[in-house]
This record gives sequence, structure tokens and C-alpha cells, in this order.
Amino acid sequence: MPGGRLTQQERQQIALGLGDGLAYAEIARRLDRPTSTITREVMRNGGPTAYRADLAHRATERRAHRRRQAVPRGSEAPAQAHGRDAEAVREYEETFTTLLMGQGLPKMMARVLTCLYTTDEGSLTASELVQRLQVSPASVSKAISFLESQGLVARRRDEGRRERYVADDDVWYQSMMASARGAAQLAETARQGVGVLGPGTPAAVRLENISRFVDFVSESIARAADQARGVLHTKPETASESSA
Repeated sequence: MPGGRLTQQERQQIALGLGDGLAYAEIARRLDRPTSTITREVMRNGGPTAYRADLAHRATERRAHRRRQAVPRGSEAPAQAHGRDAEAVREYEETFTTLLMGQGLPKMMARVLTCLYTTDEGSLTASELVQRLQVSPASVSKAISFLESQGLVARRRDEGRRERYVADDDVWYQSMMASARGAAQLAETARQGVGVLGPGTPAAVRLENISRFVDFVSESIARAADQARGVLHTKPETASESSA
């Protein structure tokens, strides 16, 4: 499987594949590339309906040029912990960010969340996020505020009373439960509409169907979140405990 950056010819093949309605996996197979490479390329260059090979190629060249300018001459990239490949880490972070963007997160919010997920420390201060992402403090502050409002990030204070941001397992649980509560509220509002519009009328039947569907989904989310939390937060038995 070839490595390295996509060529302009490969980008043209991606554009043709999208125009023919091919799935990312099929385009990747034809180019002998990972599916994640094609997904990331398309999502950060306009998405499947707006992707243009020439524009994507120029945008990639501009990003590479900016990265070269950001690194002073003679300096080396900081060493990665645990012997990690710095380029592989960067590519993975771009893949994860692209995935989050595809699920609806704005780019800066997705970058901040990816940074929190992939740090060994498990949490970062605002200044550390600014340094790692090379963005303004205002951009980080705005992203954190948004992520907090969505229940995806929590604030903690370390021993030095510094405020740190963390995205841990419990944050995901709380986010899922908030989603379930929002769905339950939608179901209840739809049920109220049945009485207002008159039971048995076409509009009321529609709202009743919405209510029943969303009720089922919200209950399933809450039940699954509770079950997953119980499993993930339960420590596995040791060999001695299981044999006792």
C-alpha cells in the first residue's frame, strides 16, 4: 500500500469517484490507500458534494507551507513520548478531527477535543492547548465554552489550583445522558401536540409516531449508557480472585 501524500492525479481520481457516487472504501481500494486517508481528504476539502481536486491540492500545499514556516530553520520536531512516530501521530490526529467534524463539531472544537483525547496527561490547561494547537487564547476559550455546553469537556483544578480541561469516560456518559434527556423532552412535546391537534387526525398521528420512536430511542440510549458505564468502570477480576 503506497504511503506519502496524495498526488494531484489521485485527487482527480477521488473527485471522479465521488461524482460516480462511489463509497470512500471503494475509492480507497482503487487507489490502494487506507479508507481513512480518503475520508480525511474529502472532509477537510469541502465534503463529498463540494470536493474539487485542484482546490484540494492547492489547499494541501498551502497547509504544508504554513507548517514549514511555523518551524524555525534548524529546529527539530519535538520528540514524541513512548517512541511514537511524530508523523503518524499527526496523521491520526487529523483523522480523528475529521471524524468529529463529520459528526457535526466545528473545526476548532474538534481540534481541541482531539487534543484532549490524545494527550497522555489526560488533561490540559488553556495555555497548553494554545501552544499545542498554535491558535489564539480566544479560539481555545470559545471552543472550550462550546464543548462544555455540550457536556463533552469538564473543568478540573490541579494541586496548584490551575484550571485544567478533561474529556474522560464519565464526560461521555454525562453527554449520552444529556442526549437521552433531550430526546425524552422532544417525545413529550410531540405527545402534547396530539391533544392540541386532535387524536386521529393526520398531524396528530404523525406526532404520535414521532413521540413513540423518540421515546424508544431515548430509553435505549439511557439504558445502554448505564450498562456501558457499569462494565467499563468495573475492574476485571485478577487471576487469584477468580480462582478463589
